[in-house]
Amino acid sequence: MERPASVSTGPYIPPDRSLPEITVKALILGVILAAVLAAANAYLGLKVGMTVSASIPAAVISMGVLRLFRRANILENNIVQTAASAGESLAAGVIFTLPALILLGYWRGFPYLDTLAVAAAGGVLGVLFTIPLRRALIIEGGLRFPEGIATAEVLIAGDEGGRGVRDIAVAAVAGGLVKLAQTGFRVLAGTVDGAVQVGRALFGFGSELGVALLGVGYIVGLRIATLVFAGGLISWLFGIPIYTALHGLPEGAEGYEAALQIWSTKIRYLGVGAMAVGGLWALLSLIRPIRDGVRASWQAVREARQGHQVAIPRTERDTPIHFVLAGTLAMALPLVFVFLHVIDQPHLGASDGTYAATIAFGVLFALVAGFLFSSVAGYMAGLVGSSNNPISGVTIATILTASLLLLVLLGSQIDLQVNAERATAAAATAILIGAVVCCAAAIAGDNMQDLKTGHLVGATPYKQQIMQMVGVLTGALVLAPVLELLFNAYGLGGVFPREGMDPSQMLAAPQASLMQSVAQGVFARSLDWAIIGIGALIAVAIIAADQVLKARGSSFRMPVLAVAVGIYLPLELSVPIFVGGLVSYAAGRALGGRQESSRGLLFASGLITGEALVGILLAIPFALAQSTDVLRLVPDSFAPVAHTLGVLVFLGFVYWLYRVART
Repeated sequence: MERPASVSTGPYIPPDRSLPEITVKALILGVILAAVLAAANAYLGLKVGMTVSASIPAAVISMGVLRLFRRANILENNIVQTAASAGESLAAGVIFTLPALILLGYWRGFPYLDTLAVAAAGGVLGVLFTIPLRRALIIEGGLRFPEGIATAEVLIAGDEGGRGVRDIAVAAVAGGLVKLAQTGFRVLAGTVDGAVQVGRALFGFGSELGVALLGVGYIVGLRIATLVFAGGLISWLFGIPIYTALHGLPEGAEGYEAALQIWSTKIRYLGVGAMAVGGLWALLSLIRPIRDGVRASWQAVREARQGHQVAIPRTERDTPIHFVLAGTLAMALPLVFVFLHVIDQPHLGASDGTYAATIAFGVLFALVAGFLFSSVAGYMAGLVGSSNNPISGVTIATILTASLLLLVLLGSQIDLQVNAERATAAAATAILIGAVVCCAAAIAGDNMQDLKTGHLVGATPYKQQIMQMVGVLTGALVLAPVLELLFNAYGLGGVFPREGMDPSQMLAAPQASLMQSVAQGVFARSLDWAIIGIGALIAVAIIAADQVLKARGSSFRMPVLAVAVGIYLPLELSVPIFVGGLVSYAAGRALGGRQESSRGLLFASGLITGEALVGILLAIPFALAQSTDVLRLVPDSFAPVAHTLGVLVFLGFVYWLYRVART
């Protein structure tokens, strides 16, 4: 079966054909889905530290609902998923950062206006910052944007009907059942792991058994999947064994749990250093296309003011650049409000101007870093997809840099041991900056995926950008009360709103805990800068190797951020991505050298769809019962059998995907 024309030759809906996009029914459905998915992913993210990409589930739900209307089209479906996925992505930006203020002891809950202002301003900035990046990354950058392609395939298959719909539907049902059996019923293991100790050196290994990451690996292809996996091996095959050989195991931990603890508290910072250098390199490589994009936008504005008719195809019409600049300046106002309202004035030396300098620094740094890291997040989404986009790593780099600059700005007298109140206020400032940047970066990665989908199906970019704003504002309105509800129901990261609550039901908020530890670590002088520096040197070595490959004209290249992502993410996520890349390569060889087939892409998209939908739906009974064990069918003693069954089912899906992809 040949690839659809939308992917291989041009947009599915050509530029000279116009269909209704932002309609009343699409707007209402988009708002509803944005609110629901934002709330569901807030719970999931606080529980396990990861959210579920909502683009494909929203597209599937939208198709089902819009079919009830006599008149509906693919561009309406695309508009709905654009708004809905923005709500989900904003949830990630908020829950990865703002709970750190509670863990820091700075907040006792989630103030509505403050939470709303941070979420809305950061999210809107994420939309605005990606507007000049669209052409640079999607059209000229040569990036894959795997989930953007998958969403487009789902939309096109739903519009055309026939075999493609059956492939997606079968894969989605099967992937959803696997997720239900793993996370809900617990009859299949969701992960497999183990560890071997050789002398003092500990070697750990783990793999997710979920099929969505298998689909992601198939879509990104073998090259990127291999680089992500290689990054994981740097951490787990070298980093952890060397660290344990030198320092031994953590007290009270052994086996894979010890390896995981060392990775999360120490070795993961290799990825932070690598991503910091990789992000700067990516920014340098994007300077020229971003500059050209901004110049072209200004030229179009000038010609329009002079009355010249500029023939811009419908599928290339972005929001005018002067609106982007005006909107960016407008977002500074709510940021000023938040920093003035949240940061404690007496503890930052109001009399000597330190307080005013801190507020000014916080707002300006949030705007500048928001643009820079939105660019990086958009680039990384093009490499590995928005679900695997390490937004928390970008945010850690932001908080780390902001904390160091605040240390210089506020003076060396800031120390958690000497002046705890002043240091805590400074740490809270860094976390607020990180929250704005995290929201912007999360939306930027999601927005680029959606714009890639729109590019393939023939959508109008500025209309998608409007709906991204709608999704952001919807998510911002609902997240504060949802977070307050979850905090009062479960507690977060070891902090409980009242006595007598059950610690076993607590939401761990792992990413927020990491943000808090980084901000406090700077002012307590407890961060391991050696590990961060080694990660940076690894990135420099990868960049040098890639430049050698480029000079030799090699077809194999090594984008540094793909490796840095692998270093930062758990190895459990890298393994199934790598397996999916191997399936893509093997199927391509079986097809005579082509790297993918349309059926394989649709089937992989269905796997992502099914797992994502069920993952979101499971949040409902989990939240109502205040337990993730509410659907469990087997006791803990069933675990060995569940692991065996989980591995066998995963291998079965590997073979199934290969069989489908080679036809």
